[in-house]
Amino acid sequence: MPAPRRNPVLHALDLVRETLPPLHPGGAPVIGAVAAGALAVRAVRGRGTLGAVLTTGAVAAFFRAPHRATPQRADIAVAPADGTVSVIGDAEAPPELVAKGFPSGPRPRVSTFLSVYDVHVQRMPADGQVLAVEHRPGTFVSADLPEASEANSRTAVWLRDTAGRDLAVVQIAGLVARRIVCDAAPGDEVRAGETYGLIRFGSRVDLLLPPGAEIGVHVGQRTVGAETVLAELGKP
Repeated sequence: MPAPRRNPVLHALDLVRETLPPLHPGGAPVIGAVAAGALAVRAVRGRGTLGAVLTTGAVAAFFRAPHRATPQRADIAVAPADGTVSVIGDAEAPPELVAKGFPSGPRPRVSTFLSVYDVHVQRMPADGQVLAVEHRPGTFVSADLPEASEANSRTAVWLRDTAGRDLAVVQIAGLVARRIVCDAAPGDEVRAGETYGLIRFGSRVDLLLPPGAEIGVHVGQRTVGAETVLAELGKP
């Protein structure tokens, strides 16, 4: 029997839904405010429909959360964000996590800088459980500077992977970014590549790895959140 024919309009809508990435819910208030402002300007001036649509579309694109195919491999950490690797080196874990029990001492760190053109959702680097989420207020220097990790406002997540290794993912606000959204909570069971947060308008994400991890990226390399393998974690 031949397959029943689909309604062409419904088929076209399905294609659009598959092509356009979903939006992170944290962007809804901003998109709504921009759309309302653009429409208000249109109503006052009597023109500017195209500008209103383009402005709203550009802001909506910032909050896109595209589907990603995360490598199904054990003992790796995937990129928690889209962007450019800006700093690689050893660093201490955030003291607010150490105060919660995160192991102290230097460990490998990979910092990824997100420009305003990058996807700005953050993703979990490995399967595991969230043990702590801590926010620390700070300044707003440019996120591509090394000192941003220490000086800027940030939210740090302590993740213990399924092999018992401790990782930390740190969302860092930037010169323009002033709002960090983190949906993770202590006790959450998470999967590698799972979306858990958002930073608005230019930012940085640090991933602190277990001691002995072998970093597989270099400064200047572009990363794709949930897909790029940042490091081999080795044996627990």
